[in-house]
Amino acid sequence: MTSEGGYRPPGRLRVAYQGEPGAFSEVAIAQLWGRAGDGVSRHDFPDVVRAVVDGAADAGVLPVWNAVVGRIASSVAALRETRALAVVGETEVAVRLQLLALPGVPASVLCRVASHPVALGQCGRYLARHPGLAPVLAHDTAGAARAVAESGDPRSAAIAGPAAAERYGLVVLADRIADRSDNRTRFVAVVRRTG
Repeated sequence: MTSEGGYRPPGRLRVAYQGEPGAFSEVAIAQLWGRAGDGVSRHDFPDVVRAVVDGAADAGVLPVWNAVVGRIASSVAALRETRALAVVGETEVAVRLQLLALPGVPASVLCRVASHPVALGQCGRYLARHPGLAPVLAHDTAGAARAVAESGDPRSAAIAGPAAAERYGLVVLADRIADRSDNRTRFVAVVRRTG
């Protein structure tokens, strides 16, 4: 690992994370394990925990704190549901949130914006300045971006990061829209306890 903790198994590592490809959790995996970590997408935080406990993944990453919203309660709650996991490291990821839409769509036609509830919470000031954008809850930032791309709906936008914009072919209508310019999320790495 590149942050606190010394867990580095031999060979490739299956790492469960919440969200879809393009999620900030993939950045955490890269920071912790480099090219040795292969992301295993899971629907929600309890699914990440179950994947590690059940052996479907060798490790997991979970966000536990963000500079804007503080403790990420749903993730911490999932971790507390079991004593079968051990925290073996942590890393902080710079979170650059962007307003993403289909190519050629002007911001003036947008009427809804989807993202993970924590990401929406990190952009409270931006959303308050744009009351015509109705927030829509999604399971994760990258999943919201994928849904916008697949829908073809020019009235829909997503709040996600640069990796999601690139992966799903969306354009950036507004950059760095989080309430704090130093927006960061702390992730913990977990493995199943042995013995």
